[in-house]
Amino acid sequence: MSATPGPMPSPFVAELQRMLDRRRLSWRKLAALVGYDPSWLSKIKNGAAPSADLVRRCDEALEAGGALIALAAVGRTRHPAQLPAPPPGFTGRSGARQRIRDALIRPDAEREPVVVTIDGPAGVGKTSLALRCAHDLLRDHPDRFADGQLYVHLRGHSRDGHPAESGEVLEEFLLALGVPAQEIPLTTSQRAGLYRSLLAVSTLLIVLDDAASATQVEPLLPGASACGVIITSRLKLTPLAMLVETEEIELGPMTEFEAIDVLRAVIEKARPDAEPQELVTLAHCCGCLPLALRIVAERVAAHRFHPLADLIDELASERERLDALATDDQTLAVRTAFELSYQDLGSQEAVMFRRLGLHRGPYISAQAAAALIGAPVTQARRLLNKLLAVHLIELASHGYRLHDLIRVYAAERCQAEESREEQRAVVSRLTEWYLHTAAQGGRTLAPYRIHPLTLEPPGADITVPEFADEEQAMRWYDAEAVNFPAIMQLAADHQQDDGIWKLAVALWDYLRRLRTHEHLWVITHELASDAARRTGNLPAEGWVTTNLAEGCRLLGNHRRAQEYYDKALAIREKVGDQHGLAWTLTGSAFLAIDLGRFEQAHERAGRALSIFQDVGDDHGQGAATMISGDAYLGLKRDALASRAYEAALRIHQNIGDLDGEGLVWFKMAELDLIRNDRDQALAHLSRAADVYRSVGNRRGEAEFLSQKAEILQALGRRGEARESWEAALALYDLVGDPRAAQVRARMRTLPATATGPPERT
Repeated sequence: MSATPGPMPSPFVAELQRMLDRRRLSWRKLAALVGYDPSWLSKIKNGAAPSADLVRRCDEALEAGGALIALAAVGRTRHPAQLPAPPPGFTGRSGARQRIRDALIRPDAEREPVVVTIDGPAGVGKTSLALRCAHDLLRDHPDRFADGQLYVHLRGHSRDGHPAESGEVLEEFLLALGVPAQEIPLTTSQRAGLYRSLLAVSTLLIVLDDAASATQVEPLLPGASACGVIITSRLKLTPLAMLVETEEIELGPMTEFEAIDVLRAVIEKARPDAEPQELVTLAHCCGCLPLALRIVAERVAAHRFHPLADLIDELASERERLDALATDDQTLAVRTAFELSYQDLGSQEAVMFRRLGLHRGPYISAQAAAALIGAPVTQARRLLNKLLAVHLIELASHGYRLHDLIRVYAAERCQAEESREEQRAVVSRLTEWYLHTAAQGGRTLAPYRIHPLTLEPPGADITVPEFADEEQAMRWYDAEAVNFPAIMQLAADHQQDDGIWKLAVALWDYLRRLRTHEHLWVITHELASDAARRTGNLPAEGWVTTNLAEGCRLLGNHRRAQEYYDKALAIREKVGDQHGLAWTLTGSAFLAIDLGRFEQAHERAGRALSIFQDVGDDHGQGAATMISGDAYLGLKRDALASRAYEAALRIHQNIGDLDGEGLVWFKMAELDLIRNDRDQALAHLSRAADVYRSVGNRRGEAEFLSQKAEILQALGRRGEARESWEAALALYDLVGDPRAAQVRARMRTLPATATGPPERT
């Protein structure tokens, strides 16, 4: 009788064994390396839980870069179930379904991952096929993917042109697989390595929907495991075939028989008298595309007493502007189906649908949709769900979205049925909702700051959300970040200039957290600058120009930053805006520090500090005091720099400005290095890192990691230094910081001779 197989090893033990095998090390040798008794390691190998100390020692001894630490923190019982519901009434595609089933359950599929790709044009039913097959597999072969399912919509062909980042998807997957957030690595490559380590001892079904390219999905593929993967894309992912074995399914329009089955499945009960030839004609009018077939079939079912001949005549005769976008007859059929579906909407649903065409972002929340129609969120969500039911909109990661062609059609209906004045009122309400929500978020993030905007209360038909805490506010900002430029451009098209510059100013507290690519800062403020000039509002132009200067400074464009700061200073002086002048002086002093103009920085910081004291702005006093410390540091007056930093730290701590506090800790570490006190510098950097992470300041965390790497390199701890530089590089790349190039250049010099503290010249 064969022995009963033992339990599946934990992800930690499985990865540890692979690392030992690669290095040709035994567990006994590992015991010697980590200073543990071999008998204790034997218990760990056979299922005992490792201590945190043992995990850390193993990670260091095998140079795992934190992977073993993360794997040890993963629970054994996490079984994600992310697969969306299967499409209702799915029929047809029998050949493709059989090929997908055969590929994913073939005998050797339990030894290596199987990848199925489904490609084809928009509206052809790729996602429906993938989900239907996935659910069939889970039902018919429950043991094949016993550890759960992962699903993600990769936004490969979204209107905004920004597909999902592989690193962000990996973060979501790792969280779903049980990795604690604090243990998730920073770089995409590290995340991919940890992800594959987890999958190596798992049997999961992974569905990657709407992929943009092979490059995007490559990090999301398992390595040596028994997992199955289904990928959908409008493109043929041919490069994947060179990386993994794939089963490629090219999906075209349905056959005539399949299309008729789709129609019959929906309308048979309502229209048992339908003639076969009428169904054939309807199928051909729809181009045999699943989306069009479904919409038309539901219309027929809803109007059981209308002659099918009348519907066929409508499908064959209607021509409108959307037809001009057609590249083939399929698009014509879809456009006609949209028209028929729209005509069957109730008046409120029709208003919601056509106004959705005005919103140009990649998705819209129910709250923003409520602003479009000036109604409560509950009513808006009810209307959106009705549009979902007739397939005119679809769910998105942060709300709802329209297919590209449907969006064009919705905008056409709005242009045709609502006057310019009505459209302007809608855009005004939408812009006002974004403005007040952004301002509310700013007050949540920085209650200690004197906000420059004085806003009238929102209209009675606008519901502004309340944020319980910073985390909730940041989630809103992060979700809407891709929409801000689109909303501003929409407002510009409808002469809503006041709303544009005010929205840019209201975004300050989010943008300064630097959680997203900094070009968002410049794009939004360039739109705002144009709007402020059009209004002739010089105080507004002063605020926007100051913010724009700071965005250029952070992007490393010092020449443009200087031009904008000079312009802003002139505006502030002209209009006599003392509070605004203080902030422009503060930013200009930051720029002077960057350019090594320490005397100028000291003078401007002193002027700013005096004004901030006069107007009672504690936050401004903290910033100006810290810059004074920078100026003293540049002038080699270390004792004065230290006192200035300590004073700035007290101010930021007293008002609860964590972001400012983290920056001061970082400055104090720089002073420690000049004093050749590396241990104290590392301690101050750790304090800065804790604060930066708590507020999500990615640039601040990158600066900490880069400086930490320099110290570690100087101490001869080159492996740790490289890891720290790699993490810093990933964050600098994420926010578009030009210092990424400096880090890359620095890493090319490794291994390098240990360096001392910065020279004083």
